[in-house]
Amino acid sequence: MSSPITKPDIMARPNRDIQLTENRELKHFLSIEGLSREQLTEILDTAEGFVGVNDKAAKKVPLLRGKTVANLFFENSTRTRTTFELAAKRLSADVLNINVDVSAVTKGETLLDTLRNLQAMQCDMFVVRHASSGAAHFIASHVEPHISVINAGDGQHSHPTQAMLDMFAIRRYKGRDRGDFSQLKVVIVGDILHSRVARSQIHALNILGTGNITAVGPKTLLPEQVRDLGVQVRHDLDGALAGADVVIGLRLQKERMRSALLSTEDEYYRSFGITERRMKLAKPDAIVMHPGPTNRGVEIEASVADGPQSIILEQVTGGIAVRMAIMSITMGNVEKSLAQKVAQQ
Repeated sequence: MSSPITKPDIMARPNRDIQLTENRELKHFLSIEGLSREQLTEILDTAEGFVGVNDKAAKKVPLLRGKTVANLFFENSTRTRTTFELAAKRLSADVLNINVDVSAVTKGETLLDTLRNLQAMQCDMFVVRHASSGAAHFIASHVEPHISVINAGDGQHSHPTQAMLDMFAIRRYKGRDRGDFSQLKVVIVGDILHSRVARSQIHALNILGTGNITAVGPKTLLPEQVRDLGVQVRHDLDGALAGADVVIGLRLQKERMRSALLSTEDEYYRSFGITERRMKLAKPDAIVMHPGPTNRGVEIEASVADGPQSIILEQVTGGIAVRMAIMSITMGNVEKSLAQKVAQQ
C-alpha cells in the first residue's frame, strides 16, 4: 500500500515552528531540532517528578483526567506503543489504540478523513508513528487547535521521545551538577544512516552542550553529512571508545545485510560489536545504552547487555516518566494557549 501522505515536499521540509504556541511553548512534540536547552531541561525536570509515581501502589496522577489520547501507529512497535499507553493511563487519560493495518485507511479512507473522525470523537492528543518522514508534522498541521500531536517515530527523520528518554538516563547516571553534559564523551555506534533515533540523539546532545559526540560505524552506514550535525566521525570503534563516558548502540536491521550495505553479521560484530573487551577501552564507570530491541551477538555482547554497565532496562523505565512529562507539558500548553485566546476575545 502506498503512503497516505501525498505531499513529499511537506515530508522533506517540515516546519519546526508548528510545534510551538504563540508564546513559543511546546504545543506538539515533533522534533528535537530547533528546540532550546530550556525546553529540553523542562522535560527532564518534569520527568524527575514523575519517577516516583511509578513506585506507588496506585500509579496515577490526575493531570490528564477527562482527556482522550489516540495512539495512531502506522508502523508496528509494541514497546513504544505500550510505554505511551502506560504514560497516558498514569496521567489518568483515556486511551484509544488504533490498529491502522485493519482500519479504514487501508480500505481507501484518507488519513485526513481518519483524523477528522477521531477529532469528532473528541480526542485531545494523537501519538503518531509512521514510516514516512515528516508524517507527524503533516498531521499536526491539519488538527484542530485543541489537539496536541506527539511524534513516536517518523521514517528516518526523528524519534524525539526516544532521544529524550536517553537524555534522561544520561543525566541521571552521568550528568554531573544537575545535568552538566559539557564534560561527557558520548559514542554512538551502528547504522547512523538509517537511524531516526541517532539523529534525534545528536540534536539533543548538542542542545544540552555535550562536550564530545562521536559517531562510529562502517562507511556504508555512516554518511559524511553527519559531520554537519556537530559530531566527530570514526570508522574504528576501538579508537573511538578511549575515554568514553556513554556508549550507545543502535539496532541493525536485517535488510541492511540483504541490500549489500554490509557483508555479514559476523563481520559487523567483529568490527563494531559492543563487547566486554571493547568496554575496557572506555572509562571504568562508562554506561552502555541501546534503544532496543537488541540483536545480541551482532550489535552487543550478551554479557554487556546484561552486565553492570548496562542501563538498557532503566531506559525503558525512565521512558514512561519522560513520556508522561511530554504529554502533560504539551497538553497543558495547549489549554493555556486556548484560554489566553478566549480571554483576548
